[in-house]
Amino acid sequence: MSVERPWLDQYPAGVPEQIDVDEFPSVVAVLENAIQNYRDRPAFANFGKTLTYAEIDTLSARFAGYLLGELGLKKGDRVAIMMPNCLQYPIATFGVLRAGLTVVNTNPMYTPRELRHQLVDSGATVVLVLDNFAHTVEQVLADTQVKQVITTGLGDMLGLKGSLMNFVLKYIKKMVPDFDIRGAVRFRSALERGAAHPLPKIESQPDDIAFLQYTGGTTGLAKGAMLTHRNLVANMQQAAAWVGANVNPGHEVIITALPLYHIFALTANGLVFMKFGGLNHMITNPRDMPGFVKELKKVRFTAITGVNTLFNGLLNTPGFDEVDFSKLHLTLGGGMAVQRAVAERWKKTTGSTLIEAYGLTETSPAACINPMDLAEYSGAIGLPIPSTDACIKDEDGRTLPMGDIGELCIKGPQVMKGYWQRPQETTEAIDGDGWLHTGDMARMDEKGFFYIVDRKKDMILVSGFNVYPNEIEDVVAMLPGVLEVAAVGIPDEQSGEVVKLVVVKKDPSLTAEQIKAHTRENLTGYKQPKVIEFRKELPKTNVGKILRRELRDDART
Repeated sequence: MSVERPWLDQYPAGVPEQIDVDEFPSVVAVLENAIQNYRDRPAFANFGKTLTYAEIDTLSARFAGYLLGELGLKKGDRVAIMMPNCLQYPIATFGVLRAGLTVVNTNPMYTPRELRHQLVDSGATVVLVLDNFAHTVEQVLADTQVKQVITTGLGDMLGLKGSLMNFVLKYIKKMVPDFDIRGAVRFRSALERGAAHPLPKIESQPDDIAFLQYTGGTTGLAKGAMLTHRNLVANMQQAAAWVGANVNPGHEVIITALPLYHIFALTANGLVFMKFGGLNHMITNPRDMPGFVKELKKVRFTAITGVNTLFNGLLNTPGFDEVDFSKLHLTLGGGMAVQRAVAERWKKTTGSTLIEAYGLTETSPAACINPMDLAEYSGAIGLPIPSTDACIKDEDGRTLPMGDIGELCIKGPQVMKGYWQRPQETTEAIDGDGWLHTGDMARMDEKGFFYIVDRKKDMILVSGFNVYPNEIEDVVAMLPGVLEVAAVGIPDEQSGEVVKLVVVKKDPSLTAEQIKAHTRENLTGYKQPKVIEFRKELPKTNVGKILRRELRDDART
């Protein structure tokens, strides 16, 4: 099927229609190219400590040496990394990839139930975890295939200052719960032992899985999107071609506040800016907005990525307007819809246009981006980026004409290989012609700009993170006092949407507080319900399916 591409006429000067997917055979080749070109330039900074590209080279090779030489891992084995943004993250991630292995990015805030599923499903045999979250790993270890746990303190790469930080976090702030994992190895010890094993030359193939990136499932269980080296290299090339004219190689400083375990930061900050020899200035806890602003005042940054809630939070934090924005020339928003009020205020405060982008875990993630020379917020998610096709289809898979609303479908080299060990769900997501069905309802205008109208799925989007109602409902239904439950998203000024529960009681004495206590034990913070309503019955179709849309509409009116 041929696709009309009106968006090509809107491409900014210098942006090619196609990218060279074969320039780099793997993510490792991108890293090695950056090391060669920018060896002595700063690569990653955190808590006042900076590592150069040369240091990332040495340390990641040592970690790879430990995984292969000491643990005897084989090509394709999975290694889970469970950490917020800190210097250990890039060292470990590049170490895993250089060893020919697959990274399983794991949210450190997971509850035992969520972590157990991801470790069991991925078959990870090694877990690297920050001390603060090791007690969660300890609780599920016996149910998994994990043979080796590697632990690390937040200050482990920071020298003497880091030792003091670890002491304060554990004994004064009480932020490190006790854990006892037999045979666990410290990260620094792993690096020391890995130094004895020179890294063999491992050729990762374009089709090898680089990351198993978990995303919510309609069944209530997260699925691992298989992102290959080719997928990630392609998306890096696409995004780099799009922003390239605005970048000064070797001199960019990007604020990385979104977690690198999230696909947006991983590709946009980690890979695109690595290609350009940039410095990733990592923020470990962006929720501490006063601390975040204090950090921004120390850095002459040139770029920042984030979600709407992050930008809104900064704008509403005292002192943000005193930050030096003189070097800032690139602000990229994604993960959730950017609100006009936030975009306009951002431009007024910083002088930088907040450029909206659109993507999914399944597209590594970028699919559409607005032109970088956009003067102001437009409400569009942008144009399909180079080597990407997009169209709008109806329920029967027919392509709809311009202006009609239907499901947004994407095709390009960044579209995932499929869902890990889920052929049926892969077939449902990617049709026979290679189109990924996004589940987002959209329209295209005459210039080729795409606009999201609504979501086909019942997915809830909280601060850029996908929340799937089935998972919330499954957890709440475990409570004996619950007869029926439905979860829907309702608008929220802070996070875009929050989870609302509508519950039919089996036990009349059941309270909202009991439900909240139960969800706190079983669900990550952003998935927990903020509003609970009790009803005598739930609206249903004639075949008994709960009408979530009706509940959503009720909540909005």
